[in-house]
Amino acid sequence: MSEAPAAPPAASADHDRSDLGLLVSPPAPRPGWRLLPARVVAMCAVELQKLSHDRTELYTRAVQPALWLLIFGQTFTRIKAIPTGGVPYIDYLAPGIIAQSAMFIAIFYGIQIIWERDAGVLNKLLVTPTPRSALVTGKAFASGVKALVQAVVVIVIAALLGVSLTWNPLRLLGVAAAVVLGSAFFACLSMTIAGIVRSRDRLMGIGQAITMPLFFGSNALYPVSVMPDWLQVVSRINPLSYQVDALRGLLLGTPAHLGPDFAVLAVAAALGIAAASSLLGRLAR
Repeated sequence: MSEAPAAPPAASADHDRSDLGLLVSPPAPRPGWRLLPARVVAMCAVELQKLSHDRTELYTRAVQPALWLLIFGQTFTRIKAIPTGGVPYIDYLAPGIIAQSAMFIAIFYGIQIIWERDAGVLNKLLVTPTPRSALVTGKAFASGVKALVQAVVVIVIAALLGVSLTWNPLRLLGVAAAVVLGSAFFACLSMTIAGIVRSRDRLMGIGQAITMPLFFGSNALYPVSVMPDWLQVVSRINPLSYQVDALRGLLLGTPAHLGPDFAVLAVAAALGIAAASSLLGRLAR
């Protein structure tokens, strides 16, 4: 009787050696340049999953920008008290309200990370291989996606009120980028403050204390040229002013400095991520 042919000894030996190698030493880690984006996307997806379970936050936060446009915008359009370079005031105001609503979402983002600390979630995240910068970046850009939803609501309301907006896809992509970068900075600012004060009550008080100065100290409601000198200085170092300038140039086609605007927003977001990441461990203690 003929016997079945035996497996090639060389192939069997190679297979055994590969299995033994995996047991002796772990597989090579994913390169850092690939690990960080993957972790950022994963953290962003986790944050957005929370939103899918409760959408009431989006509906309630849409009320305030709607009131700004319906009441403040229409009233000051009739008064014509603020020089806007020939642009109807409600048109001038709409990009500022988009930036304002995005900031108001992001500036209290640190409260959520303090809640995660109290619930023990943050400590579990910090012991994973995920870099702290990826944790912070994922949360920051998740706030940017939430702000995008708010921006869509404001744009729809503005369009219904007759605001002349662009519908150029490339310009709308620029609007999305400006909203996300601005929100990322303010979310990181909130997480940085959370790392310093380490208390929800203190963070809430500081957040309420700085939101309105940031808003009124920008060009969201009026041109920088009508501000007193000291407020013009505040406006020039306020990232919200650069975000509003970019949004106006993209949505309305008014003169803007898109290059410097996006450069400032990108640098501010990067510095915010670095600051929040450095204080994340302190917050967890």
